[in-house]
Amino acid sequence: MVNSLLDQLIAFDKKVISKNKLAKRQILVIGVDEVGRGCLAGPVVAAAASIPKFMNSKKQLEEFSRLNDSKQLTHEIRQTLDGLLKQTAHYGIGEASPKEIDEINILQASLLAMKRAVADLAEKLNDTSELLLLIDGNKQIPNLNYKQITVVKGDALSASIAAASIIAKVHRDQIMVDLSKEHPEYNWHKNKGYGSKHHRQALETHGPSIWHRRSFNLNPAKQLSLFS
Repeated sequence: MVNSLLDQLIAFDKKVISKNKLAKRQILVIGVDEVGRGCLAGPVVAAAASIPKFMNSKKQLEEFSRLNDSKQLTHEIRQTLDGLLKQTAHYGIGEASPKEIDEINILQASLLAMKRAVADLAEKLNDTSELLLLIDGNKQIPNLNYKQITVVKGDALSASIAAASIIAKVHRDQIMVDLSKEHPEYNWHKNKGYGSKHHRQALETHGPSIWHRRSFNLNPAKQLSLFS
């Protein structure tokens, strides 16, 4: 039996289509979300994702029954859903580097990563004339010629945004696991670049790496020397 949460997530996307009088057109709803805004190190990553013609079979509904905001899922469930989504959904991924974050600020870098994710997805589609973007948060992506609707806390409301949140989270986590092999002192394979106690202690001992965001408050005690 499909859980009520999945029903609610799917219903939200259908309601958006109906509310915007798009039900009779072949609209492809694309959820867009980012992860890593609050990290001290690593890129900010965004994903743009559709949901499989949602959902056409009992089996699909059962497979996706645990779909939710990626923050509410275990690592194992995220990995499973990420694999299912990549097999059945249209998706794209975009990143903005620590250097870009420092140059244009984290908000603008997040929107840039989202724009790149949409562009990556659009390259894989035959027709992009009927895309409807559901953007997590309250800011639209600038300079993008698609209809956009912002949804505050959308990863907990919309099936397509939840799908995007999972793909983005799994992708970024793997980046940090890989970077941790180059810089094991920061423990990124566990903290994924967030400001854990171990991470901050390593910053105090070793200083920042090339993957750290110099515009962030990496270490209050040494902030002046780090950014001078």
